[in-house]
Amino acid sequence: MSIANHINKVDHICLAVRDAARACNLFIDVMGGRFVGGGDNPRMGARAVQIKMGKIKVELLQPLEPDNFLAEYIDRHGEGFHHLTIYVDDVPAVDTAMNDAGFATVDLSTDHDTWHETFTRPSQSFGALIQLSRPQPPWPDEIPGITLEDVLEGRIAVLDNVMWWKDSGEEIALYEA
Repeated sequence: MSIANHINKVDHICLAVRDAARACNLFIDVMGGRFVGGGDNPRMGARAVQIKMGKIKVELLQPLEPDNFLAEYIDRHGEGFHHLTIYVDDVPAVDTAMNDAGFATVDLSTDHDTWHETFTRPSQSFGALIQLSRPQPPWPDEIPGITLEDVLEGRIAVLDNVMWWKDSGEEIALYEA
């Protein structure tokens, strides 16, 4: 069973890195990418920086703790490709279709109205972790009012498609009003 009619777009490729600032030097300063957003995910213990490169985004994912899953992933596999994120319109339907087609998924989450996701098992998808997600609303190509420095200095938090300033708790609108 094809999930093609559920796919909205390939949103980004994610690279696991030890130092997001150093990786930004490559992708922004040297290669000409444009910062579009990011923040610290308290559940994952990771900092994400998203950079627009032509028609696709590259997400840099840096562990914030020396012993979390991402740090352990980098220790085992080295820095580099971590996952591919594809936006879909119906995560539960896609999850069922993937499993019915013989491609096992893990970590189906539909607990939050703003974010649904599931992942393919890398052993089932040729070594690649594929995140199939439905953000509500979809992320814009640029988050107004935040800077790369804000993200690299750890001033922004993001969880379940909601962003906020860590110092004040004030939510950051994904779109300008």
